[in-house]
Amino acid sequence: MHTPEHFIDITKQKVEQVLNAHYPDHINFGEGSYSIDAGSSRLMIIVRPFTDSDTCIECMATLVSGAQINEELLRFLMRKNAELHFGAFSLLFDDTICFAHSIAGINADENEIITSIQSVAVIADHYDDEIISIAGGKRCSEE
Repeated sequence: MHTPEHFIDITKQKVEQVLNAHYPDHINFGEGSYSIDAGSSRLMIIVRPFTDSDTCIECMATLVSGAQINEELLRFLMRKNAELHFGAFSLLFDDTICFAHSIAGINADENEIITSIQSVAVIADHYDDEIISIAGGKRCSEE
């Protein structure tokens, strides 16, 4: 499958309009990649190819780095993945703990984009403290 570049451009324009209106201090890295600070975390918003007829808007927050990755923490994160309404915790290659949520992009409206951003920010802001209390490490916003 190949997402037409036109669809990616339309989605980037939607995301940029929302960020300009609601997050004027955002950083635009180009190529559909943006960053905002929200609470105690930094969020990345990335427009990605998806299917022949749609794109994907991924919202990801980096929460904690340097945590002790152990069975207790992994069980906690997996259980939270099962409990939360949408999105999921994950580990990056360097064991940084993240939370991400994605929505289909081509028909996404302003409310859906804002809701995705705000939900990821609230979840990240809440769970970074819980993760640190379980496994140590520090908030990615403190680096």
